[in-house]
Amino acid sequence: MIIARESFDLVANVPGSVAEFRLRVERAQQERVALRESELEAQASPVKDPRERIEIWERLHALRLPRTSNHLLLAVIAKQTQLTLGQVQEEQVRRAAVAGNRGR
Repeated sequence: MIIARESFDLVANVPGSVAEFRLRVERAQQERVALRESELEAQASPVKDPRERIEIWERLHALRLPRTSNHLLLAVIAKQTQLTLGQVQEEQVRRAAVAGNRGR
């Protein structure tokens, strides 16, 4: 049995069809990629302050800023956010002070 190409095209364009679903999935994937690229740019943007850059880094990597001042990850965070190690450590100190004030 030979199926005409026109028949296939008609089925492929039916709302809710597999082709439409694939197109929606592809668009969603493209949006996620674009958002991630935007976030990667923002994590190193000189327009953003160190706190914002580190928060973006945490979101992108699903990790929290380590609490110890000599943690190896701090150098990675500094490099990827284009901050100095001192700026990253200042954010650690700021967060520790905020956490300390909440406990009182």
